[in-house]
Amino acid sequence: MTAAARAALRREVLEANLRIPATGLATLTWGNVSGVDREAGVFVIKPSGVPYERLTEGDLVVVALDDGRVVEGTLRPSTDTETHRCLYRAFPAIGGVTHTHSTHAVAFAQARRAIPVLGTTHADTFDGPVPVTEVLTPEQCARDYEFHTGQVVVDLLDGDEARAEAVPGALVAHHGPFTWGATATASLEHAVILEAVAEMALHTLALGRVEPPQHLLDRHYTRKHGPGAYYGNPAPGAA
Repeated sequence: MTAAARAALRREVLEANLRIPATGLATLTWGNVSGVDREAGVFVIKPSGVPYERLTEGDLVVVALDDGRVVEGTLRPSTDTETHRCLYRAFPAIGGVTHTHSTHAVAFAQARRAIPVLGTTHADTFDGPVPVTEVLTPEQCARDYEFHTGQVVVDLLDGDEARAEAVPGALVAHHGPFTWGATATASLEHAVILEAVAEMALHTLALGRVEPPQHLLDRHYTRKHGPGAYYGNPAPGAA
């Protein structure tokens, strides 16, 4: 990655982190976004505990993928850094990771319930329920807790990259959501969508669950994803 591309990545990670409070996904500093530079073997992440309104590009921390050491930055990286690193190492196609404590997604995580597919809004992005992990053991909490938080997500998905692409998010039991995507921006957008469908699901379940037809859900997912996708338009200037 060139110096210009690395600078662009830092700007993208900053902007994605600033969108967390702007989109209502976090209280105080409860959330973080990272973006990876695979060529350089590093990722850029929010520093720990820095309020969003004070966050600058210079505050961001660059961390090595191989061993988690800080290679750029004077602040401590997010306490969730090892979780991000675990996900990056398990799924090479991931370009960005977002973690929040958004209210409705956390409600499902705390109840240890997957977010069910109850309509087309969910199916537009997630090809199936958003799953919930097993509870971490006392041993996993006592040592390398943040790494094991990522590992239970990897185990939940059986390390299957195609599955991670089809359902780009998971709930860590009693904790909250992690989402990912091809870029830092995409991972943040998936967090926004996940919170929205979690809220819709809670309202729907309160009224009485009705199973939607699978063919309708499949149609909504495939019109946005895969070789037959036709939703949206090319970016300006694209061929």
